[in-house]
Amino acid sequence: MSFLSRRRAAGRRRKDTATPPSSSAPPLLPGIETSPGRPPLLTVSPAEPASDWAAGQRDALRAVVAEHGAVLVRGLGLRDAAEVGAVFRGLTDTLMVEKEAFAPRPTYGEGVYSSTAWPSNQPMCMHHELSYTQEFPGLMLFACLEAPGRGGATGVADAEAVLAALPPELTKRFERDGWLLTRSYNDEIGASVAEAFGTDDRTVVEAYCRAHAIEFAWRPDGSLHTRQRRAAVLRHPVTGRRCWFNQIAFLNEWTMDAEVREYLVDMYGAEGLPFNTRYGDGDPIGADVVETLNAIYEAHTVREPWRSGDLLLVDNIRSAHSREPYEGPREVLVGLADPVRPTGRGTRDCDSKDEVSFT
Repeated sequence: MSFLSRRRAAGRRRKDTATPPSSSAPPLLPGIETSPGRPPLLTVSPAEPASDWAAGQRDALRAVVAEHGAVLVRGLGLRDAAEVGAVFRGLTDTLMVEKEAFAPRPTYGEGVYSSTAWPSNQPMCMHHELSYTQEFPGLMLFACLEAPGRGGATGVADAEAVLAALPPELTKRFERDGWLLTRSYNDEIGASVAEAFGTDDRTVVEAYCRAHAIEFAWRPDGSLHTRQRRAAVLRHPVTGRRCWFNQIAFLNEWTMDAEVREYLVDMYGAEGLPFNTRYGDGDPIGADVVETLNAIYEAHTVREPWRSGDLLLVDNIRSAHSREPYEGPREVLVGLADPVRPTGRGTRDCDSKDEVSFT
């Protein structure tokens, strides 16, 4: 499908959602509240179970996400993992099994995870989930079962706007060379080999790496070191517009808390950090570049404090997401949905060859 026909098809779908409902169609969603600094907000009070409501409003909700990049649904009163799983399944075609996780997270059922284990006093800066893999979620689902007493919002940033705001010389280099993720697996920091690949069998891990364009090496101490080069910019499969799509800043050493970085370098050496990012040609990325990326992300971030029972849908290509530091208990469940497989990931001509398709 051409770029123009994709846009026309998307426009037709958005127009269709505005027609009056027939007797067999689900009722239309109430008005979406939009305001500066906040994600689009839909407040509901359904009389039916949350899973039935979500399944009935699936097309309308996804049309809102296609238009805005994200939507926060308030009023569903989600209470437990079983209910969240039913809502997730009603909204998606496929819930993915996570592979190549950078940090461990418990599983609450098929395709339903906890949020990533990350120190509550440290932010998780903007990123696109699993953007370093060859198959990543097109849709992210977040469900809040317990809101923290302070902080902990899941921020959202428009990837088109971020790309437009970046210095042209920076984007030109990343579009030409892509970005490189290096990982050193151990059993103390980040995900272990077994947690990332679902097994610690070397033969299986090596086969996975070969099939997914990941360079690998086993070190003398038995640890695994990997390198994978990916595109930094993708075209959205519906709009055809270019989106800044990566985890360059989030997984870079200069985003780490200074004390944490110094400790890890002392413990494992500069080349043994659990994860780090570089330019696609292997050159290091300076702290100034990471600061620029994070500052532009912050300038384009919208956020709304969680309330228990909230549901957030995020287009994982169109929108990056983050997590603020927080105080008190926080329980947010996550679904990775509707896998996307771009062709040509890791090639030098990154932007022109990274056409995206839903699988």
